[in-house]
Amino acid sequence: MVDSSWYIGMMRSGNNPMRELLRISLTRDVATCGVVRCEVARGIRDRALLEKFQKRWDVMLYTSTDNRLWEEVERMAWMLDRRGQVIPLTDIIIACCAMRLGAVVLTLDRHFETIPGLESANRIV
Repeated sequence: MVDSSWYIGMMRSGNNPMRELLRISLTRDVATCGVVRCEVARGIRDRALLEKFQKRWDVMLYTSTDNRLWEEVERMAWMLDRRGQVIPLTDIIIACCAMRLGAVVLTLDRHFETIPGLESANRIV
């Protein structure tokens, strides 16, 4: 599961994130969810570039946000808050989507390191 921060970091450094994801898709599945798509899409100013991203997202594994997922998010947010680890709700949603797939979160955001049961990485190995 590729987090928004990874896409944004790649673009800010002048790299094409989709080219890198195409390379890794040759050896493993790449996943997304609605929250990531929306976070990244809202920052893309060029309509043609947005459409290219959308076409690539459309062929990735996709985790839907059904009622069961929202219940998982609710439990995770409540548990983290009780531990004093208040992190953005969007990160918890992305984490729960990744855990549903058994996926590693590719991210530059350290919040994901605090979520129990979630594996995260900041680079593609």
